[in-house]
Amino acid sequence: MCGIVGYIGFRDAYPIVIKGLHRLEYRGYDSAGVALLDETSNLNIYKKAGKVADLEGFIEGRDHSGTIGMGHTRWATHGAPNDRNSHPHQSGDEKLAIIHNGIIENYGPLKEELISRGHVFKSDTDTEVLIHLIEDIRQEAEIDLQKAVREALKQVIGAYAIVIMSKEDPEMLIAARKGSPMVIGVGKNEYFIASDATPIVEYTKNVIYLDDNEIAYLKADELVIRSIDNEVKTPYVQQLEIKLEMLEKGGYDHFMLKEIYEQPRSIGDCMRGRIYPLEGKVKLGGIKEYTEKFKNAHRIIIVACGTSWHAGLVGEYLIEEYARIPVEVEYASEFRYRNPIITENDIVIAISQSGETADTMAAIEMAKAKGATIFGICNVVGSSIPRLSDAGIYTHAGPEIGVASTKAFTAQVTALTLMAFYMAEKKGTIAQTKLIALLSELERIPSLVERALQSDGLIREISEKFKDSRNALFLGRGSGFPVALEGALKLKEISYIHAEGYPAAEMKHGPIALIDEQMPVIVIATKNSSYEKVISNIQEVKARKGVVIAIVTEGDTEVVRMADYSIEIPSADEAFLPLLATIPLQLLSYHIAVLRGCNVDQPRNLAKSVTVE
Repeated sequence: MCGIVGYIGFRDAYPIVIKGLHRLEYRGYDSAGVALLDETSNLNIYKKAGKVADLEGFIEGRDHSGTIGMGHTRWATHGAPNDRNSHPHQSGDEKLAIIHNGIIENYGPLKEELISRGHVFKSDTDTEVLIHLIEDIRQEAEIDLQKAVREALKQVIGAYAIVIMSKEDPEMLIAARKGSPMVIGVGKNEYFIASDATPIVEYTKNVIYLDDNEIAYLKADELVIRSIDNEVKTPYVQQLEIKLEMLEKGGYDHFMLKEIYEQPRSIGDCMRGRIYPLEGKVKLGGIKEYTEKFKNAHRIIIVACGTSWHAGLVGEYLIEEYARIPVEVEYASEFRYRNPIITENDIVIAISQSGETADTMAAIEMAKAKGATIFGICNVVGSSIPRLSDAGIYTHAGPEIGVASTKAFTAQVTALTLMAFYMAEKKGTIAQTKLIALLSELERIPSLVERALQSDGLIREISEKFKDSRNALFLGRGSGFPVALEGALKLKEISYIHAEGYPAAEMKHGPIALIDEQMPVIVIATKNSSYEKVISNIQEVKARKGVVIAIVTEGDTEVVRMADYSIEIPSADEAFLPLLATIPLQLLSYHIAVLRGCNVDQPRNLAKSVTVE
């Protein structure tokens, strides 16, 4: 979850590192720190609890010279978010420094052993244990740093992306990964290291994604990658697709608002080149060679976490409706700790915006071991999940900086919609005329999303009424249920209002006890197959003095007459309800959070990419 960045080359390292930390701050913002080696091999370390801006203020006026440096922005796991637990951490002799993203699971026994050998620790972190272990191995075995790092990493259990700097090896950075992301930017006589490509794109388009159990040894004019067993690896250089302007707010007050408004484009980008309405065809190159596998699949299991899990629930409705294949949707974090029944006839679809979600990766590895075919749906090109998968689809949503996911959700739903239609056409479970009609309407969805965004002003007015609410209930039926779940999650994430999503019919089996005149109830009440049932649910709420905010189809008068507040979305086939109904819920959460004075891009206790268990 933490963000790491490093530089070695001919430029001043500090501006590159600090700008990189700002770009990575969405990965964690409990504390930040930098380490810099100056021309005389002095190791200057500065770290501070709080945001990267707090660190900048702390460093101002201090020596930050040097052409080799590294930095870290932290999401706290082991140890409170304070100055002493901030990264970088040093070895006992203060000759080595380390930054780390991940968790060392066996740090406890390692720490006890090191204490018995005379090591003294200054923090509560697992990371400090690793740098002391490297120091101990180096001194005890009288070996060089490179070998000491390899030997230490063989002893640790857990996940890591690390960068190590040494006063005694002042012309080298060492980087390694296992289970946590790391990308190396390749320049001319310079290299860049980061948790993802966002700090790198400004300087080079050429990148190398480290694989698990690989260690990179970087000098300004040399890069060597070896396995943990010291086998030389040939790096594969890829071209970044990210553009620098994608990483800026572009005049919006927050990244989240910008990303909400980018959805007409991101949905269009996801389907571009993949749908042919006149032919009634969906073309998915990532599935093509596995078409027979999908046609004959006994079952599809979708594994995901958070917002991606909600997208998976939408996918369950669509795939079962159109392709007639049984679907189960699992929390990856729970799936991996059961003993699920998986066969070679099952397909596991893993969904992750970042492609680095630790629990989802672990679920993939377990399913692969049981013989399942793995299909990934991911946004970040070159990330771990696409590389672990047999095949997959990139959503092409572009960088998502806001911690609360918006455009990634609708892009994932779009990808799942394409998959459902593709499988339905191949299996013959949908009439050609119906498929042509659906694809023609899908092609218009970006423009319909633009129309849904036009309710922004009204939604802000409604938000004024509910900014001081303590609780909220979101209700939906059919594919509106996962939309309700996602709406509730967004409100929780960024406004800190307690909110729950429920199937509308389940309200009377418990949650109805909570309803009173203080409780806003947000209902997905569009005209679809459940319309009359939802009207009954709204009447049940109103009978108990609940305040109803209804998401309705354009032109609806019946629900509008019943509800206290109504927000219209364009009329569309029920298959596309999630892509349209989620827009006003995103805007509602955003405006309520802003009115409450919350930091919508960096909500408390959260980080963008959950790379630890």
